[in-house]
Amino acid sequence: MTTTIQKWGNSQAIRLPKPILEMLFFQENDTVELVAENDTLIIKKADRPRRAKKSLEERFSGYIGDYECSEFDWGKPVGNEVW
Repeated sequence: MTTTIQKWGNSQAIRLPKPILEMLFFQENDTVELVAENDTLIIKKADRPRRAKKSLEERFSGYIGDYECSEFDWGKPVGNEVW
């Protein structure tokens, strides 16, 4: 199967035919990784590292305890803010 590189805004684009997407289980908005090797372009699903959930103790591990709340002056109102 062949396709053509076409202009898309200021970039170039390749349309992937639906049968190819279905065969690879690619869906709209999937994140993919592009790898160029010699004269070959490899497109594969990007590995998304899962974030491990942190415990409350882990989240506050670097907290020293000397934080004090204070007001911050954002300047004069510029719109219809209610003060």
